[in-house]
Amino acid sequence: MLTEGSTLDGRGLRLGYHGVTVVHGADVALRPGRVTALVGPNGSGKSTLLRALARLHPPAEGTVALHGGPDGALDALALTRRDFARRVTLLAQSRPVPTGLSVRDVVGFGRHPYRGRWRGADPGGRAAVDRAMTVTRVLDLAERPVDELSGGQLQRVWLAGCLAQDTGVLLLDEPTNHLDLRYQVEILDLLRDLADDDGVAIGVVLHDLDQAAAVADEVALLAEGRVRAVGTPEDVLTTELLSEAYGIRVEIDHDPVTGALRTRPIGRHTERKAIR
Repeated sequence: MLTEGSTLDGRGLRLGYHGVTVVHGADVALRPGRVTALVGPNGSGKSTLLRALARLHPPAEGTVALHGGPDGALDALALTRRDFARRVTLLAQSRPVPTGLSVRDVVGFGRHPYRGRWRGADPGGRAAVDRAMTVTRVLDLAERPVDELSGGQLQRVWLAGCLAQDTGVLLLDEPTNHLDLRYQVEILDLLRDLADDDGVAIGVVLHDLDQAAAVADEVALLAEGRVRAVGTPEDVLTTELLSEAYGIRVEIDHDPVTGALRTRPIGRHTERKAIR
């Protein structure tokens, strides 16, 4: 059973590198049982904002707080690493591939916040690891060396490690990268399950706007380091907002079979085909 969900709330976040501000006064709240997708063009600050929520990028200004759960409101930036890691976990874009370790070993690293020194006892550890491998469909790979896996398999192993960490807030930076269509859909379905069934608060960076429309309850659109709009996919993924953010005409329609929102960027060749 996953830890009770909490709201992870970033307010007035100003973030930068070497004195240059790349995110300006951003507000974003990740709530229990909801998926929030961060979208926007390259360089808009999505990953930097996500890393700030994960405490990997200290803000020059602003606050990050956790609300809800048994402890009430907490200053996330003041928590110890262990306490924060019991509440929030991040699936980063890329990680070094370890050698000489099995899938089970790597997924087991997600249990580090619950172990004492020298890898002390973790009574719920094995069950949490097995559950995480089951829901990510890597249980049959448990004894395989991770350096023999494909990119897609390895991505699912890293996600399993995050789930084994058993947190109420899950952050993911482009989790469908390196995955074929089947596993992209399965990862998005899993995020919905975690939100709907376990009450996890999920923040996910996605480049694919149609995926964001399909999985998210709320979308935050970033452009030039600022949050331009926050709301439902229907409210944010509009022709006006997307065309302005991406600098290209983006048309919006709906799938005639499923009713799902679809985005269609209009380039020179797209225009030619429409004229014909």
